[in-house]
Amino acid sequence: MVVIVDTISNPLRPRHPEKVNRPDSASPPKPDWIRVRAPNTRGYADTRNIVRANGLHTVCEEAGCPNIGECWDKKHATFMIMGDTCTRACAFCNVKTGLPNALDASEPRNVAEAVAKLGLAHVVITSVDRDDLTDGGAEHFAQTIRAIRAACPSTTIEILTPDFLRKDGALEVVVAARPDVFNHNLETVPSRYLTVRPGARYFHSIRLLQRVKELDPTIFTKSGIMVGLGEERHEVQQVMDDLRSADVDFLTIGQYLQPTRKHHAVMRYVPPDEFSSYEKIAYTKGFLMVSASPLTRSSHHAGEDFARLKAARAASAR
Repeated sequence: MVVIVDTISNPLRPRHPEKVNRPDSASPPKPDWIRVRAPNTRGYADTRNIVRANGLHTVCEEAGCPNIGECWDKKHATFMIMGDTCTRACAFCNVKTGLPNALDASEPRNVAEAVAKLGLAHVVITSVDRDDLTDGGAEHFAQTIRAIRAACPSTTIEILTPDFLRKDGALEVVVAARPDVFNHNLETVPSRYLTVRPGARYFHSIRLLQRVKELDPTIFTKSGIMVGLGEERHEVQQVMDDLRSADVDFLTIGQYLQPTRKHHAVMRYVPPDEFSSYEKIAYTKGFLMVSASPLTRSSHHAGEDFARLKAARAASAR
């Protein structure tokens, strides 16, 4: 059993106060194909030290990503800006929830310095939801993009943003900063939103991705979902159609893993052959890139995938 009390920053404050009184939800035992090695390499330690030295947060740690050992060994880290506390309480997510602190004005510069130290050719920047901010943190995203461009002109930038729900004009600010890839995850199928992602709206997220293309057709768009949350196969295929109607280029599909017993249970571990089937179907629907496997995550192999994405666009334009 995993204890969900944060004993580092405040021993009296639960990491997920909204989940403390929930009954435990038991998931089935993990199958062999979902297991990973514990991180213990020199590259992992070096990456961790750079993250700590610059006072940064990563979604790799905060969300308990199973690929952290592999990615950090290669000095690939996904930076999480605007603090480590989210204003929403999604049933699947392990990021802390509550009232966040004020934005750190030095964070964009610190992220850019870390990108330079790690020598990243491609970087992924994500954030917590900041519903407390009038622009949802859009200007902070833009400042971070500009800081990386100034410090590392050759580095390509992928962002994974919140939905900016009810934040008029916020998306336009982020798109104007011209990231190379704009990612916003749907996370699950529409029928599961009330229990899995209650603070979000499915069709708003679809429209957000569509609007990115309307504002700047050169930006690659990307979205992802988790499976194993009780969705049906036909619902996954409908999500594919909805994303293609918004001209989304890249789809990721991965297995949901339960962070603690207070989070949403894993309803089913989807076998690898089903992921292969989803990948084939998605390509027939017109996605330029598809990554579907039990351990697929939004930023896993992001640099290699970006190169393949550019090649696929070039090939389709011939």
